[in-house]
Parts: sequence; C-alpha cells; structure tokens
Amino acid sequence: MSPDFLPQLTGSFAQPALENPTVAMVEAAYKYHGLHFRYMNCEVSPENLEAAVNGAKAMGWTGFNCSIPHKVAVIKYLDGLGESAQLIGAVNTIVKQGEKWIGENTDGKGFVKALREVINPADKHITLFGAGAAARAVAVELALAGAKSLTIVNRSKERAQAVVELLNNNTAAKVNYHSWTKKYKIESKTDIVINATSIGLYPNVNEQLDIDFDSIELNMVVADGIHNPPKTHLIQTAETKGCKTVSGLQMLVNQGVIGIKYWTSIDVDPSVMHGELKKVLHIK
Repeated sequence: MSPDFLPQLTGSFAQPALENPTVAMVEAAYKYHGLHFRYMNCEVSPENLEAAVNGAKAMGWTGFNCSIPHKVAVIKYLDGLGESAQLIGAVNTIVKQGEKWIGENTDGKGFVKALREVINPADKHITLFGAGAAARAVAVELALAGAKSLTIVNRSKERAQAVVELLNNNTAAKVNYHSWTKKYKIESKTDIVINATSIGLYPNVNEQLDIDFDSIELNMVVADGIHNPPKTHLIQTAETKGCKTVSGLQMLVNQGVIGIKYWTSIDVDPSVMHGELKKVLHIK
C-alpha cells in the first residue's frame, strides 16, 4: 500500500493567535491516537475572515475553531448552527457535515463536561459572574443540563438581562439578574459558583473578583473559566476553604475533546491533552 501524505486539516482562526495553546494539545491527541490529522493555528484579521473560511472550504478542511474576535462574524459564512450555538448566538467550532458547514459552540459544553466530573449541575442553584460571550455560552449549557436556577451577576444590567430573558424563554431553568455590588455576597443556597469573566487572566494574575470571599462556603463547588493561570485567586481561595474546584484548564481540555469528536468521531484521551498543556504552559 502506498503511503498517505495527505492529512485531514483542522485549525483555528483568531486574532491574536500567538498565545493560543490549543494547537499543542490537539496535535498531541492526534499523534497519540494515530489520527492522520493536522491542526493549524492561524492569525486571521476580521477583514480576512471570509477569505480564510473560503480557503478552508477550498482546501477540503474537516473543520476549524474560531476564537476572538470571530465567534459571531463567522456565522454568516456557515450553512447552519447546532442547538446551543443557536441560543448562544456565537460559535467556536465549525464542522463539515456532508457538503454543509455547521457551527457549534463548545465553550459551555467543555465547561459543563469538566463540571460534571465534580458535580452534576442538574437541579442545582448556580451563581455565575459575567454576561459576556463565554458566560452566555456557559449559562446556556447549564440551563440545558437541567440547572434549577441561575443568578447572573454582572455590572451591565442590559447585557445580563439579555441572557436572563433568553434562558427564561427557552429553557426550564429559573434565571434572574443581580447587580454586581461592591463585595458581592454569594447566597447561601448556592451549590455552584462560577467565574466567567476575564478577571485574573494572565498577565493580570493578581486581579480579584469584587466579592465577599467569606460568603464562599465549604459545600459550594467553585469553578473558574480562566485557564492561564490554572489556579486563579478564586480557585486558590476556594481550596483553602476545602471546597471542590474546577479550573479553566479542565474546561479547555474538554473543549478540545468535544471538538476532536466532532471532526474525527473519536473519543480522545483527555489526559494526553492535559499533560501537553501542562508541559507547554510550564505548569507543575
């Protein structure tokens, strides 16, 4: 049998792309599982997005990721959206299905998958900080996973209210908005606390959420969407209280697992991806 020198192509379109570690973990998974696939990390500006998408189609790519600032803009170049992507109004994973290009969103899916390793969000009371694109994705997936209630805590009422109305109108979850007052006190009925803001993201690793950390109780599970650093101030604080925690690194790995499943139909080993991320990010 003659050798096969034509791998199936996947990748990412983003700006900036330099610090995106997804390429390292996805390529590690492809290699470990003997998949004849490659992942290309591409710097694509907004004005070149349409050309990049057309290029991927012309070159027969299997699919690709879209990150900041393309998660909404890319939709007009696609043929359809998955259920949660439709609700979220943004995509980060594009999959070729036959001759159609379908947009999915693994931001929230990866988060919920990581969360489920510690706690099932079904019938739980959740306090979620933030109402941006990532927070919206997480909130939608939590509601679809059967969360009993969500309190969206955010500075901007308008942005948060849009998420509240979306979920109350389309899911069974009871969702409400709470203004982010100084030293916000988390309600004692909360089962899961989630930071879906960029507060504490590298290089601003010393930034802290403006909350009353004494209101975090032992029975609460605390999760942070930030993957760099994997142990944010919030995670460290929760651990000192004895709380179970979920890091953004776990979420990132699970996003990769779900994305690769869309493209290859293979369930890859998340530990391979997690190990590669720890190596390239110099995490002990």
